[in-house]
Amino acid sequence: MQPKYWILLASLLGASGVALGAFQAHGLEPFLARQGLTGEELAKRMNNCEVGVRYQMYHALALLAVAWVVSQTGGGAAQTAGFCLFAGVLIFSGCLYGIVFTGVKILGAIVPIGGLLMIIGWLSLAVAAWSWPQSGG
Repeated sequence: MQPKYWILLASLLGASGVALGAFQAHGLEPFLARQGLTGEELAKRMNNCEVGVRYQMYHALALLAVAWVVSQTGGGAAQTAGFCLFAGVLIFSGCLYGIVFTGVKILGAIVPIGGLLMIIGWLSLAVAAWSWPQSGG
């Protein structure tokens, strides 16, 4: 995939992360309270949203690094990193958001798959860096 598409995906993750983070900070608690949630369950869902947003934003930035590495090398490992990081965010953060907004706790069983994809993405980026041809002296 061309670097501009990695930048586009990074931008969309970043923009939606900021929007979700703003909602979490300013509107999520009253939204959940109107659904009758209080105490520990409310706090847990607020935390899940914060974690989802945080990881989404970290990985939006990581996709910018992927775009740069792809622009320099076009390499397969960098492409693999991008796909794994993006899919990891969709699954990890997406399932956390699903739990937050729907209360469907079984989604928690899927969250680690997203985490594993993010780990594979970071390791793929390391492989891309390791196999990068050395230049100059």
